[in-house]
Amino acid sequence: MTGHLLGGAGAIESVFIVKALQDRLAPPTINIENLDPAVTVDVVRDTPRQLPAGDIAALNDSFGFGGHNVVLAFKSL
Repeated sequence: MTGHLLGGAGAIESVFIVKALQDRLAPPTINIENLDPAVTVDVVRDTPRQLPAGDIAALNDSFGFGGHNVVLAFKSL
């Protein structure tokens, strides 16, 4: 958990994504206490989860004040 890094938030998220792809681990989502049972999203909670073998892709989207928007796509090698 890093807090909000303002202009650096997208950069540190990209570092985390690259590290997750290298280690083949999906990091847990923090601060989730209650999930809506009607929503069938597979959320990684509490501990990292091993990613399956094969190609893995991830997206990092950042939206800032004044219309600064970017999406970066990453793929494991």
